[in-house]
Amino acid sequence: MPTILRFDGLRVVIYPDDHRPAHVHVIGAEGEAVFILNCPDGPPVLRETYGFSRRAVSRIEKELARHLSTLCPIWSDIHGDF
Repeated sequence: MPTILRFDGLRVVIYPDDHRPAHVHVIGAEGEAVFILNCPDGPPVLRETYGFSRRAVSRIEKELARHLSTLCPIWSDIHGDF
């Protein structure tokens, strides 16, 4: 499972054998969340979370949005179309 981004003690992962639509798994000490990226223009949207507070989810969404121009091409490199 390639970690493609790190911030605030969190890992952003794209699993190579995963499914569409384009999404990332965000893993940290608090839990895990899955965000649909809505490539190529966003915004990232929460699909599910286990353990993250609403405040943490909001912070993660903002950070993912900042990196969307990097995340979407990496998804495409691994999986092809969004």
